[in-house]
Amino acid sequence: MPVVYRDLAATSLSHVSAPLLQVMRGQWDNTLPMNAELRAEVLQAQLLLQEFLDADAVVLGAPMYNFGMPSRLKSWLDRVLQAGRTVNVNDTQAYSQLKNKRVIVVTSACSHQDVVQHQKLLNSHELHLRAVFSSMGINDIKVIRTTDWDGTVETFGEWCEDRLEAA
Repeated sequence: MPVVYRDLAATSLSHVSAPLLQVMRGQWDNTLPMNAELRAEVLQAQLLLQEFLDADAVVLGAPMYNFGMPSRLKSWLDRVLQAGRTVNVNDTQAYSQLKNKRVIVVTSACSHQDVVQHQKLLNSHELHLRAVFSSMGINDIKVIRTTDWDGTVETFGEWCEDRLEAA
């Protein structure tokens, strides 16, 4: 099985525009010319969606930046969450094509908040990501919180590998 590695931090993903949303929703007026930039955005969105659909499992690094997800992760989700493709908008039935997909979310955060507030923020971040993938009908969602590593037993890399294997 091939592994596709996509580094969203190194990928140029713009924020989703109204014209791109129209195209992704099948609402683009074909009588209007599509500029080269929009055509490139559409092709990139199609590629990202197909990578997601083809994957048996998705391992997602999702740090919490300034109380939320990084904007590139949000931009990726905006391209993957497509009505009629990954999110069913007509009824409550989730897409069966995604129900066997596995998602592993590795979260991290650094905070100057007190421990209780920090945990609440990270819980909210993780619940948001769980809700996003659950809305697609994905039930096999595992969260690995890197802040749980205490540094006493193994190196951070070994700790992460152990958690990923267990997931």
